[in-house]
Amino acid sequence: MQRTRRGLVGVLALVLAAVAGCDSPSPKPAPGPTGAGAASATATATSSGSGAGSGAAMTLRVLAGSELQDMQPILDDARKATGVSVKFTYTGTLDGADTVTSGKADGSYDALWFASNRYLRLDPAGGAKLLSETPVMVSPVAVGVRSSELAALGWDPAQVTWSQIGQAVAAQKLTFGMTDPSRSNSGLSALVGLASAFSGAQSALTQGDIAKASPALQQFFSGQKLTSGSSGWLAQAYQRAAQGGSGVQVGALVNYESVLLELNRTLPAASQLTVIRPTDGVVSANYPLTLLSSATQPAKDAFQRLTAYLLRDDVQRRISDVTERRPVAAGVAPGAGLGTDVRPELAFPGSRAVADALLSAYQNQLRRPSRTVYVLDTSGSMAGARLTALQAALTQLTGTGGSGAVVPFRDREQVTLISFADGVKWEHTHDVPDQAPDAALAAIRSDVQSLSADGGTAIYSTLEEAYRVVAQQQAAAQDDRFTSIVLMTDGESNEGDSAAQFAAFYKALPPSGQAVPVFPILFGEGAKPQLQGIADTTGGQLFDGVSGDLGSVFEEIRGYQ
Repeated sequence: MQRTRRGLVGVLALVLAAVAGCDSPSPKPAPGPTGAGAASATATATSSGSGAGSGAAMTLRVLAGSELQDMQPILDDARKATGVSVKFTYTGTLDGADTVTSGKADGSYDALWFASNRYLRLDPAGGAKLLSETPVMVSPVAVGVRSSELAALGWDPAQVTWSQIGQAVAAQKLTFGMTDPSRSNSGLSALVGLASAFSGAQSALTQGDIAKASPALQQFFSGQKLTSGSSGWLAQAYQRAAQGGSGVQVGALVNYESVLLELNRTLPAASQLTVIRPTDGVVSANYPLTLLSSATQPAKDAFQRLTAYLLRDDVQRRISDVTERRPVAAGVAPGAGLGTDVRPELAFPGSRAVADALLSAYQNQLRRPSRTVYVLDTSGSMAGARLTALQAALTQLTGTGGSGAVVPFRDREQVTLISFADGVKWEHTHDVPDQAPDAALAAIRSDVQSLSADGGTAIYSTLEEAYRVVAQQQAAAQDDRFTSIVLMTDGESNEGDSAAQFAAFYKALPPSGQAVPVFPILFGEGAKPQLQGIADTTGGQLFDGVSGDLGSVFEEIRGYQ
């Protein structure tokens, strides 16, 4: 089972830029006027205070997690007060950490702003790139329990432990959603905290602690019914299902306190979450604004002005009010709704080897297995470089040719490939065993290399076939896996059923079918309105394969499977 060679070795080096909290951004949207993902935004505007002292106008280039978009009002005021603009380049924390450790950030960025630098500093190459850091705000991992579920459990929210939560899950009294720790830092922080709490570790987490905690962790994750590559999509999925839309309904979310409280702002009373910070400990993000050693002297001066402003008492309180995060300044009370009772910090892994082992155990042993269907457009327009790119992207997922950040096909995962054009060409299913997986992975590679391009494009009819395949697999196995469909196409559906016919088909599916999202990938001349409609109908998310590397998009989707 120790298959860190299949992509989990080194994943920490990529996740570590924000282990205690900063999530991967929400999935990179297709090009459009509201594009986020790896977009840039410059903070500009006005302020009423000037205690930090203004100086020469300067733009600070900051590589950051996209959840810091909620700091925009604060940074708008900071520009007027200090003369410092912040130009964010939003990126996933895996890619961001790789940018730093590889040296690609040198000269391109002046500073970083992820949730934590704790693990980044365990990597000598990464730690050497950091000159100074200033924690700005704090948010612990917490559990948001639907209020109706809380009443049935009979818990006092101020007195709940991780063990109690684990017991409720094991007794099938509570289900939950959590982000994937190999893609999202809130998920990684939650996994580390759970392992520490369940093992009773009093110091840095060890291999022995992981082994001790594994039975309780496996029981706990049997209740995870919703997974995600980002906290934003996780919150959206909860909200959509709670309001009667597509998707899986769960009784709780494991996420940052700030995310849960912000989500409550949008939920009806019946779906509100009671935020629990377990009394036996939490893992917290402290969001350090971090100066890179390669920064110029003007950037260093601007960094000092900006951090001084952010630490002002009045600004700290406003940060707490706006973002639901806790102030770091002594004497500044948290915003309304943030409890003041202290929780201990749980132990982190003592080395990269321990963290890699924990991630590998999660992917291949602890979590529920996956069922993944890849619906692959092999129409005539895919001939040449496009088909080659598709083949390379899928080959990475077999553990060949990918970066260390790739989460490849997991132990116990069922993988179905459907090649289609104006109809289904073929469909093959492979089961990746938890022992000796090489033969199954080689068979997947062989299928991928056999893909050929010709014919028209029947997207909706093929998706209907994919749902029928899923239904047959569910009935035959009588299991309850994380199940998703990935659609990759470079064109517009011009054969078979229409969008309206597909929508009617989907609405007629049983709940088990409607719980399966489709994650379309926009590629080539793909019809964005059609693909966005598919994502909206099924509760999935549209990913952009036009402006970036197709392989990286397939990697990103792994956090949702």
